Amino acid sequence: MPKFIKKRSKKIGMPPGTLVHIGEKRSERTKIKVLEYDEVNFQERELENVEECFLFKNEPTVTWINVDGLHEVEILGKLGGCFGLHPLMMEDILNTDQRPKMEDYGEDLFIVLKVLSYDDRTGEISAEQVSLVLRSHALLSFGEKEGSGFASIQERIRGGKGRLRKMGVDYLAYTLLDIIVDNYFVILEKLGEKIEILEQKLVTNPTAQTLLKIQNLKREMLFLRKWIWPLREVLSGLERGESSRIQESTRFYLRDVYDHTIQVMDTIEIFREMLSGMLDIYLSSVNNRMNAVVKVLTIIATIFMPLTFLAGVYGMNFKHMPELEWQWSYPVIWLFMILIAVFMVISFRKKKWL
Repeated sequence: MPKFIKKRSKKIGMPPGTLVHIGEKRSERTKIKVLEYDEVNFQERELENVEECFLFKNEPTVTWINVDGLHEVEILGKLGGCFGLHPLMMEDILNTDQRPKMEDYGEDLFIVLKVLSYDDRTGEISAEQVSLVLRSHALLSFGEKEGSGFASIQERIRGGKGRLRKMGVDYLAYTLLDIIVDNYFVILEKLGEKIEILEQKLVTNPTAQTLLKIQNLKREMLFLRKWIWPLREVLSGLERGESSRIQESTRFYLRDVYDHTIQVMDTIEIFREMLSGMLDIYLSSVNNRMNAVVKVLTIIATIFMPLTFLAGVYGMNFKHMPELEWQWSYPVIWLFMILIAVFMVISFRKKKWL
């Protein structure tokens, strides 16, 4: 199972705004890519050093600065200083254990959310934190690793297709939110397939391995709820127009993303209920199998009880037992014992105990 909880112990005692990276090192080096565009012009550059970002600080066109890799704190500190990002905002960007949230810093609108990915080989879900800083003509995105799922959006900007090149920064932010939420449906489809397969095994042949898989899925659902549930509040605030950075025309699109988030949460709750029911079915199935075994053993013991009694009686070493000297005593006892056993089996069948 992946590690869901990250250690914060190294930040204890430090003043607010201290830049400390909390999380795994998921990229060899920090990569910065800049996409600058409007309806007619387009420019894309991958920067070699952070100082090159300063040239795009006050450009009138839409500027998207995408940062992949958060472990090089010095580079991020320079970038935050250049754009005048609040120290608490930079602290939250480097702390990859944040819950999804939205904070308005006046000039900047800060959004934190989780990008989920599914490993087909191991069947595990991993979460990557993505932070968005939205200002009048620029959008800064910070991801833990390269390839945060935004390649398709970059391709759309390059091709000039759709309305992305015609709209502003707020529409670009909506597009990023939309593709992240749409990817949640892909994750849920994978989990739904796993639950269906597990449900079939549960009915046919439940094992201890089945119980372990149920527990792992319940744990994943718990953390999915933790990662996605707060996103409802974020999208609800954006859709209601709590920030001046979001234009009226973009709020209609955000409403659609909000509806998708509600669907995701409903699906997660359904899966959680199904897994709880599957756990009850597993326990009931194990108890039924145990009861069936005990029932068979009880019937066998009951059948042999009178036979054991007869064998015990005639196994006593008393001298004066009349049947011991009768030549037909052995076959008669055997016949009597067989008749008792047959009678008991017939009686059990009539009572449907067998």
